[in-house]
This record gives sequence, structure tokens and C-alpha cells, in this order.
Amino acid sequence: MIDNENTYVETTGTITIKVSPIFLADQSEPDEGHFVWAYHVRIENNGAEPVQLLTRYWCITDGTGHVHEVRGDGVIGEQPVLDPGEAFEYTSGTPLATPTGIMGGTYGMRDRAGSQFDAIIPTFSLDSPHFVAAVH
Repeated sequence: MIDNENTYVETTGTITIKVSPIFLADQSEPDEGHFVWAYHVRIENNGAEPVQLLTRYWCITDGTGHVHEVRGDGVIGEQPVLDPGEAFEYTSGTPLATPTGIMGGTYGMRDRAGSQFDAIIPTFSLDSPHFVAAVH
């Protein structure tokens, strides 16, 4: 993952989550209201104890304010354990019916003692080249 102006970062306790979205022009059909993004996620365990990612929750809002929520076990079919100093990375994607939107959420985590907590996924912007921002 390249850290740049398009990387969003959030730290919850000892867990840092970085997300970098990218518009996928080759998979989008703007004339048909179909816009697709990939997003690369890096989850870092900066603590002294292992943690496991158990669940995911995403709140995806398109440019009209329509909200779609996604809940499930793990990410990309895995429930990774991150030892101290380790990171887990994956790439996924989402379609929208509008040329812009936002997404954010949480990962449900469990520490070695069995305590569960939510690590906040930073809210990030999904902006395609087909979106023209109007400043009033």
C-alpha cells in the first residue's frame, strides 16, 4: 500500500487501519449508472498481544444518500490473527449507482483474553472522475 493523499487512516487502541480507494474505470459503465471502486486495506497490530479479526461491518452511502449496510464474518473468507507488529492486507471492491459516495465501518476484534472490541475503519470518499463537485 502506498501512503498518499488518497489513504485514510484510523487508530483504535493498538489497531491502525489504512484504506486506499481507487476508481475502476474499466469495470464502470457511467452511462448505465454503474461505478466501481476497489479499496486496499491494511490492518496493523501495534500492541503487545495478538488480536483476531472476527467480523466486518460496512456502511456504504451513495451520492443520493442511499445507505447499504454489510455485515459478515471476517474479510475475504478469513478471520486473521495478527501477532504483535504484524499486519494483514487485502483488496476488495464495491459498486455504486452514483459517481460518488462514502464508506466506513468497523472490524470486530478479539484479544488474547477473549475481550471483544470494534476497531474503526476510517470513513473514506469514493469519487470518480465523473463526479463534479459544486461549491456554493
